[in-house]
Amino acid sequence: TTVVHIIHKHIENCTGCFACKKNGGDCYLPDDMKGLLEQYVSSDVILYNFPLYSYGMPAPLKNFVDRLMPLSAMRMVREEGGKYGHQFQYDVENLRYVMLCGCGYPNSKNNFEAAVRQFQLKFPKNSTILTVPESPMFNIPQAAPITAPRLALLEQAGAAYARDGVIPPELLSEVCSPMLPDEIYAQFANGERH
Repeated sequence: TTVVHIIHKHIENCTGCFACKKNGGDCYLPDDMKGLLEQYVSSDVILYNFPLYSYGMPAPLKNFVDRLMPLSAMRMVREEGGKYGHQFQYDVENLRYVMLCGCGYPNSKNNFEAAVRQFQLKFPKNSTILTVPESPMFNIPQAAPITAPRLALLEQAGAAYARDGVIPPELLSEVCSPMLPDEIYAQFANGERH
């Protein structure tokens, strides 16, 4: 397992020149992306773990995803469902993707939809999505009676994914559900309850 903190990497903004799509995947920008792309294509699973920012990925992670452009060529191909995409320059057909995203709101509804949809469009095959509302509670030691059972569920989900490559739907639903009723969580978050 390799953990990469994108925030600590030097990743220039993509200029959209498409040189990487025309020259076998090489980008002219002098930064850390060449090494990151090498790690990326040699991986089995890519886990994107991030907090929800403005209903999407934080800017440094979105910049990294934008810079994955060298993975594909200019040639367009028709994909499943009639969507068009670029043909891959690298063999990433069997690469699996996981999105683990937390937010400080009391539920998943009307919060994660944009991030989830972007992830589904970017990684339409072999992807698993976990959304965790009320995630700031994991940083509060006094919340352990509520968060410990959820962490146990997350561990079960991780074990199932490692073993089978999927998380059972009922377990996934439980992991992605709120830990507290909306109103109670909002009161705690607002400092109205202790």
